[in-house]
Amino acid sequence: MALIEEFDKSGNWLFRWRSFLPLALYAMAVAVILLTETTDVPHDSFNWSMICLGISLFGQLIRAITVGFTPKSTSGRNTKAGQVAEVLNTKGIYSTVRHPLYVGNFFMWIGIVIYVGSWWFSAFTVLLFWLYYERIMFAEEFFLRKKFGHTYLNWAEKTPAFIPKLSKWSNASMSFSIKNVLKREYNGFFAVFISFLLLNVLKNYLLYKTLSLEFLVNPWWIWLTLGSFVIFITLRTLKKKTSLLKVEGRW
Repeated sequence: MALIEEFDKSGNWLFRWRSFLPLALYAMAVAVILLTETTDVPHDSFNWSMICLGISLFGQLIRAITVGFTPKSTSGRNTKAGQVAEVLNTKGIYSTVRHPLYVGNFFMWIGIVIYVGSWWFSAFTVLLFWLYYERIMFAEEFFLRKKFGHTYLNWAEKTPAFIPKLSKWSNASMSFSIKNVLKREYNGFFAVFISFLLLNVLKNYLLYKTLSLEFLVNPWWIWLTLGSFVIFITLRTLKKKTSLLKVEGRW
């Protein structure tokens, strides 16, 4: 098999199993904490915790901007049946970068990884993320190039793959839909907070060697995670039991 077909095949395979990448990162993060038992930042630093959380939420914001303006049947929708796209999306955030959702994913995960406190692990994660998603991006672009031809090539030539060029911004063809964001992003939003909470519990346990709740978890992570859980349950219920979050012409 030629390399171009091999890259396309492996990229589609990696996309289908992309949900397991976070699990691998969790396992590695736990291993790093257990093996070192020390970090380069204070365990109970509120400021450091909020910086890391802010990085992750910045990634969530990028995803929200992308999803909020994205119409149905647009480019970059990869499913179990294969790539799906009836329209090439080149407006809004897609006028500044070709893979904005993956840019958002990067910031969401790097905030959590930095919180572990190991700088070499953070650098390793950046490399892993790039190698993993490079194949996925290749597979998506291989499909789009075949489907849209010169239209895609003209867009790709002036639009960066991963580092946004904000000066190229062109207004989206559709209005922003907060309902679409709430319907599609509540899982990732809650995952961010529960990830920080669990890592905080592990780090504090290794530091204080006790299961006492007073030392096991910092209070701000409890309240933030409880708040995100309430939002998660509310939005999940609205999505599953009602039509309040349905928007015509959106995924």
